Amino acid sequence: MMARTTVDNVEAIIEIDSGISLTPFIEVANALVTEKCAVNDSDGNAVYTDTRLELIERWLAAHFYHIRDNRPNTDKADVVSRTFRSKVDLGFAVTHYGQQAMLLDTNGGLAALNEQMKSGKSATISFSWLGKTESETTGIS
Repeated sequence: MMARTTVDNVEAIIEIDSGISLTPFIEVANALVTEKCAVNDSDGNAVYTDTRLELIERWLAAHFYHIRDNRPNTDKADVVSRTFRSKVDLGFAVTHYGQQAMLLDTNGGLAALNEQMKSGKSATISFSWLGKTESETTGIS
C-alpha cells in the first residue's frame, strides 16, 4: 500500500538529520496504521477519514525515527552531562510522537497493540461455525 504521509509532513514535526532516509520509518508506520487503524466498524464503514489516518501515520513515523535518532533534552558543558527525551520503556509511550499517535487513534488500535507488546502476549483468534450441517440443510442424513 502507498504511504499516506510524506517526508515533508514528518519533517514538519521532527528535526531530521541529513543523510538519514525517512522511508523505512514511514513504511513501518504505514504498515501498522493499515493493520491497526484503517479498519471498518460493524456496519462496514471506515472508522477514520484519510486525513486522520495520515496524521496517525505521520506521528508514528516520527516516533520510529526518534527511536533511531534520539535527541538530547538537555546538554551541560561545565560538568559534562546529557539527558535524552526518550525514556527506557517499551512500545509507543517511549516517545512524545508515539504518545500523540495513540492519542490520534481514538478507536484504540495502537493503544491495544502497545499494551499487548508490553505484556508480552500475542493475539488469540478463534472461529465458531454458526451455520447448519449438510444434513440440516438438505434433510439427508
